[in-house]
Amino acid sequence: MARARAQAIAVVLLTLVYCGCAMAADKAPVKWLRAHATFYGGADASDTMGGACGYGNLYSAGYGTRTAALSTVLFNDGAACGQCYKIACDRKLADPMWCRPGVSVTVTATNFCPPNNALPSDNGGWCNPPRPHFDMAQPAWEKIGVYKGGIIPVMYQRVPCVKKGGVRFKIDGHDYFNLVTVMNIAAAGSIKSMDVKSSDSNDWMTMSRNWGANWHSLANLTGKILSFRLTDTDGRTLEFNNIVPGGWKFGQTFASKQQFK
Repeated sequence: MARARAQAIAVVLLTLVYCGCAMAADKAPVKWLRAHATFYGGADASDTMGGACGYGNLYSAGYGTRTAALSTVLFNDGAACGQCYKIACDRKLADPMWCRPGVSVTVTATNFCPPNNALPSDNGGWCNPPRPHFDMAQPAWEKIGVYKGGIIPVMYQRVPCVKKGGVRFKIDGHDYFNLVTVMNIAAAGSIKSMDVKSSDSNDWMTMSRNWGANWHSLANLTGKILSFRLTDTDGRTLEFNNIVPGGWKFGQTFASKQQFK
């Protein structure tokens, strides 16, 4: 009897230890990673417009001046478009003259920083693989670094995106080639897959990433009522039913009231 009671107590203690470890793992802090950061685009970030994600005017698209171009290893062929990163000067490695300690800034990935194979990775080829590098809009960079520093070592971590309003869709292209830019995505910030359904069908059609945050369909959807289904890179799925009204024209943008959380 006493032996059975002891075994039961041991099982309870082991269960508590296991649960405690699991809770501790769930609450483990997000790891900071090391990279370097430079800046571009001018004091008002006006030269950061456009870019390899396809958001166009970053002011009107809602991204403002808190943006960055990512090196090859981070950009991931456009899959990282829309993701958000918290960045701070690395006080352990940075020259104190060029570092603003105790300050961080959160930026959205809106562009690609291409490699420069003519220069070494540690002297001008900052975005060469396999270097993680952020070429930040100048106003964002100056939150963490001093202008004359030019380049600083940083610590970064990916964080959930916080956006105002709902997801937006801009349609370009022509008949049998519909190019849809997906913008203003909260939480994960980036899209893993996209589908479209027209008002004359009950079936979802898979869309393909064309470049950056642009997805295309080769179906004839011109002027039809359209619904979109998005799955973000965290695995969450939202359906935007009848978000595009009938009679739409290429070049129009449609704002939803739905947002990822």
